[in-house]
Amino acid sequence: MSILELKQGISRLSQRERREIQLYLLRLKRETPAWKRATAKKIRDMQAGKFTTVEELSARIRQK
Repeated sequence: MSILELKQGISRLSQRERREIQLYLLRLKRETPAWKRATAKKIRDMQAGKFTTVEELSARIRQK
């Protein structure tokens, strides 16, 4: 089955079925070693105090 055939099949699914596919694909992504490494790094950075607060982000947006 080609990617085009998959896309066409998905387009014929109900909204609920598409949501199930979306959640399934997200779960597959979260099981990859790359995703797990990236998430672990983000957690370590946050624990080390490397993060942006909502206030800092708002200030950056206002400056632009």
